[in-house]
Amino acid sequence: MASTADARKRLAEAARAALGGGRRLAGVERVAGGSRKGVYRLVMDDATTAIAYLWDDAENHWPAAEGEDDPTDPLSPGPGLDLFEAAHARLTALGVRVPAIRLVDRVVGDGSAGLAVVEDLPGGKLEQLLARDPRAAAPVVDRLAEALEAMRRYRAPAYGKVAVVDQGGMSRGSSCEEVVLARALRDLAEAASRDPRIAAVRDRLAERLLRLAGAVRPRAEYAVVHGELGPDHVLVDADGNPVLIGIEGTMYFDAEWEHVFLRIRLREAYGPLAADGLDEDRLALYLLAQRLSLTAGPLRLLDGDFPGRAAMAGIAEHNLNEALRLLRD
Repeated sequence: MASTADARKRLAEAARAALGGGRRLAGVERVAGGSRKGVYRLVMDDATTAIAYLWDDAENHWPAAEGEDDPTDPLSPGPGLDLFEAAHARLTALGVRVPAIRLVDRVVGDGSAGLAVVEDLPGGKLEQLLARDPRAAAPVVDRLAEALEAMRRYRAPAYGKVAVVDQGGMSRGSSCEEVVLARALRDLAEAASRDPRIAAVRDRLAERLLRLAGAVRPRAEYAVVHGELGPDHVLVDADGNPVLIGIEGTMYFDAEWEHVFLRIRLREAYGPLAADGLDEDRLALYLLAQRLSLTAGPLRLLDGDFPGRAAMAGIAEHNLNEALRLLRD
């Protein structure tokens, strides 16, 4: 972590290499939000700033789980520099704004998976702008819709993490819907083991998942999907453009997965991002799957030392109730 001498030395060396010009690192500030990597603002002695992403075991608050570090699982968290770089390249090629890379540090130490220094965008997150001034946020949301459409128009012949597919690799499973179903059943089992309300209806939820998955028709082409694109993963630059962050999990997948997540996170603000032609059967399956994921994941995170415990417990409780509501509908 940046509080240790070794990590601060590494950040200082990266700051000098990235920003140069005789500048000296004057301060390191942790940026809130990262649960799988450290995010730090590097402040130089002339007030120049940059952001450092540090992928390191010590920065990952999630308890270890089988398969979570497997990049061939499209829905695995995807921490690491290689996945970040591949996603950055694909999104940039599509004209989607992401923070410019200033430096990549591939020196791998004990438990480390790399470091990147990127541009700092002090304009804040779309989440904050929506809460503060929805009218000012409107053109940013419109531009985000354009970025999403560029991602949706792209056609990949296989599904999976961008880094895996672009290098000719194969992903787990036989289809997007099969991958989602398998993950949803695991999330259901995990949630049931932690909350008696889910345990009481576990069989009914499993039956509903299987029924929804059985209604999905096959598909052979896939869009570019961020995977966790909420308003907290969109920064706003000085020109009012949306800038995607948290991109390591970017994959080729069903666009419906992205839009379900956006609907959950944005609620009434989702309207301008709606897309024509989405598959209603996939939307129904993915909605229940994500409600279960957003229940099981936060409950598991609370097993560790994640600092934002009250907020995480609230996310789990809200999505648990929404999953139960879908069972009643």
